[in-house]
Amino acid sequence: MAITKEVIIPKIEVVGDWNVQVATDTIIKEDGAEISRSRHRHVLQPFVSKKEGDTWTHTPTDISGESTKVQAICNALWTDTVKANHKTFKESQGD
Repeated sequence: MAITKEVIIPKIEVVGDWNVQVATDTIIKEDGAEISRSRHRHVLQPFVSKKEGDTWTHTPTDISGESTKVQAICNALWTDTVKANHKTFKESQGD
């Protein structure tokens, strides 16, 4: 009896101007037959933005741990213009 675990990315979506939504499935198989599957979703944005007092800090999102496909999509989508628009949007939302 061989139990294996496989992690796949069945869906990558661009939502709005800068959101990259990633669905990751973890599949457990026994002797090649799937016995379990769970899905995790996460959304990536160009920056993690934080306001302290009157000052905003925009830390670039670390995508180095993402798959090469996800990295390629983020790098293509997050142009300088998109990054500037994201910062402006976040700052307009206040705290």
